[in-house]
Amino acid sequence: MKAFFIWFFLLTWLLQSCSFSGKASQKLLQKAEENAPYDVIIVPGIQFKNGQWDRTMKGRIYWSKYLFEKGITRNIMYSGAAVYTPYYEAKIMALYAQSIGIPAGNIYTELLAEHSTENIYYGYRKAQKLGFKKVALASDPFQSKMLRRYIRKKVSPDIVLIPMVVDTLKMIEPAMTDPLIEYDKAYKEDFISIKERQSFWKRLRGTIRGNIDTTALR
Repeated sequence: MKAFFIWFFLLTWLLQSCSFSGKASQKLLQKAEENAPYDVIIVPGIQFKNGQWDRTMKGRIYWSKYLFEKGITRNIMYSGAAVYTPYYEAKIMALYAQSIGIPAGNIYTELLAEHSTENIYYGYRKAQKLGFKKVALASDPFQSKMLRRYIRKKVSPDIVLIPMVVDTLKMIEPAMTDPLIEYDKAYKEDFISIKERQSFWKRLRGTIRGNIDTTALR
């Protein structure tokens, strides 16, 4: 029971404090436009279940498409391992991205990350190896703000945040489609859920503070 109340308190705190407002997101987008183009944006993955994407995944992918078509980024990197379901999150998102018109040649995937902090850490490391200099994180306002301090302290202060602007997504929503993808292409053999490999507290730490040694980047 005590553990439940601690979890509930942490969740409530996160929901109340870790989200950019619409006005703040708009300002960050304007700043990103002024300094565009970026070599790549990193888009964190989310679990794929029941054979279809949910609103969060759909929003992140369409946001990445918007930034690509606006010329704010040259490339997109989707990040995510097979974490809660036996499908690589990054591969699923890449399949959807191609199906809605983003060129395959401008899409990259990172397949190690199992937590939000790892999405940006491993994504940034891969971006460096690919020779990308200007890197940004593009996600929903909640995740973007939650990762802001971690990025600045543990990864690189040069990474720019471009959180979704909800009003912009609402404007393009009528043109959004729900394509079918060959999701079997993203299936991972011998999958074991993270729930069986990590405790709740370790997963929570991985999401908020990170479980990996980031000194390799410094």
